[in-house]
Amino acid sequence: MKIDLFDFELPEELIAQTPLLNRDASRLMVLDKKTGEIHHETFRNILSYLHKGDCLVLNDTRVMPARLYGEKENTGANIEVLLLKQLEGDRWETLVKPAKRVKVGTEITFGDGRLKATCVDTLEHGGRILEFSYQGIFYEVLEQLGEMPLPPYIKEKLDDPERYQTVYAREVGSAAAPTAGLHFTEQLLDDIRAKGVHIAFITLHVGLGTFRPVNVENIEEHDMHAEFYQMTEKTARLLNEVRQQGGRIIAVGTTSTRTLETIASKHNGAFVAESGWTDIFIYPGYEFKAIDGLVTNFHLPKSTLIMLVSALAGRENILRAYNAAVKERYRFFSFGDAMLII
Repeated sequence: MKIDLFDFELPEELIAQTPLLNRDASRLMVLDKKTGEIHHETFRNILSYLHKGDCLVLNDTRVMPARLYGEKENTGANIEVLLLKQLEGDRWETLVKPAKRVKVGTEITFGDGRLKATCVDTLEHGGRILEFSYQGIFYEVLEQLGEMPLPPYIKEKLDDPERYQTVYAREVGSAAAPTAGLHFTEQLLDDIRAKGVHIAFITLHVGLGTFRPVNVENIEEHDMHAEFYQMTEKTARLLNEVRQQGGRIIAVGTTSTRTLETIASKHNGAFVAESGWTDIFIYPGYEFKAIDGLVTNFHLPKSTLIMLVSALAGRENILRAYNAAVKERYRFFSFGDAMLII
């Protein structure tokens, strides 16, 4: 399956640089995955498309202030570090810039020595394994010294870092936000519950691989990045009950989708409390075992994310919908508008 099948023309001015004042005021395109029919709504009207007994599944990961600016201990040279994932203890997989200045044994200091790191291994593409040392609790030190790592296509500075967090973000560990969830407010979630729609939480810590381009012509050869996920007993029990009672399971975001499909694929369509690493790659031809619908943003051309939504709704339906979104001047990517596929 060729990557060019997932390309489309996107004017650069449609890439949203800042969030809207009100989270639920963004636009919502509703796509019928069977017929390809499209409706244009505002996001708060998602309530009209949810039925009593359905279940929305939200990813409660919280973005780390994962970008750090430090200096080489011996030379004072400036080094930028981006935390990708915790390996064991205080060892992290990171990206560093400039990578050529950081070799095994290099020591980096941050915030006048409040945080220090030693390079213990080198990886490809600027990747380094760093071991950190500090006093107190790592995440508290990180909150003081780190910066929110916005996606590379966002050039504007974010006035309020909480706007790149969902209102239900709890479990710290992501290098990027599960952006489909950014549209929900506490009030909208309360209204959804009041309608009799269940809300369940899973955790998938989003890695920066989510922004990594697909560099192969044949998409089946793409090497998908792995991300840590977790499902609780409470969520597994609720999802199994919803399924047994005929309710729909609607994932909020591709991250929730990948978690649900990973677990259901391992357990014959059932949901089980577990944690682990997933590198599931969903593209057309995939048979969904967990979800009936999806809330998602508008994704990059040729990305693994547009391949996932094409698997759910059909490539032709998705490309037609994306062309309509461009024509109607929808806002794209992390701070952009939303799509509901049902």
